[in-house]
Order: sequence, then structure tokens, then C-alpha cells
Amino acid sequence: MKEFDYDLDYKSLDFTDAETRKLYRIGRGEQGVLLVRPYTDYICSHWRFVDAPTAVKSSNKIYEMFCKYKEQQDFIGMDMCRKFLEMGFTRARRYANHRSGRKYNVDKTIKPQEKDALTCEKAQSASIFKEKRDLAAYDPIYQKLRKQWRALE
Repeated sequence: MKEFDYDLDYKSLDFTDAETRKLYRIGRGEQGVLLVRPYTDYICSHWRFVDAPTAVKSSNKIYEMFCKYKEQQDFIGMDMCRKFLEMGFTRARRYANHRSGRKYNVDKTIKPQEKDALTCEKAQSASIFKEKRDLAAYDPIYQKLRKQWRALE
């Protein structure tokens, strides 16, 4: 597996261009989620996790986008949607665990987890995003295209 290439000039690259598409790397987890244009611009405008109703609307829209990219056999679009769904899950979990969003104290010790970290509104948002992330990540067509893409990396 090739690592995500952070050295590219992402501001000037258009990943809908056939030649530029060859530069795309899946990376690990959410790597590059905010860099790969124009996908980032399209998807990020719908990415919200402030509360459960917002997370439902946001994750449904991003998953809908995933399905459209799937119809077009656009692996990069599918993977970027999967990354945004992943990021919705992980960011909401972070805020469920630590209201401030900061895991560490100034002295670098880990802050204690919130008492309601598994039941609060952000925990609900995280669960909503995880459900959609799992639908995307385990989609048979996505997995097939991902395996093909990895072989070309």
C-alpha cells in the first residue's frame, strides 16, 4: 500500500481529470479527506454532526452522494464519501469523549472521558455516522473497486 502523498500541490489539482486521478492514494482512514478537490468541496458542504437530527441529514446526504458515485463507477468519489462518513464518526466520538474536543491537558496527560460519553448527543451522532460509514465501507462494489485501485497504487 502506498501512503497518502501529502507533498502534492492539492490546491492546483483537479481529481476529476483523468491524468490527475492516477495520483490519488487511499491512504489510511481519513487521510487526505480535506485535500482532494473537487470532491472535498462538494462533500464537505454537507458534513455536520452537531446533534442527532443534523447527523442523520448529513450522513444520509453523503451516503446518497456515495451511491451516485457508485453508479458512475467513480472510486475516488466513493472513497471520499467513505472518508467523510468516517470523519463524522471519529469527530463526533471525540466530542462525546471530551466536550472541548481536546483529549489532552496542557501537561500532556489524558483528560478523563465524559461520564455520558456513550449516551450524549455527540455519541448518538457518532453512531449515526458509523452506520452509514459501514454501509459504504462494506459495500461489495466499493470493496471490489478499492481492491482494484490498491493493485494499481
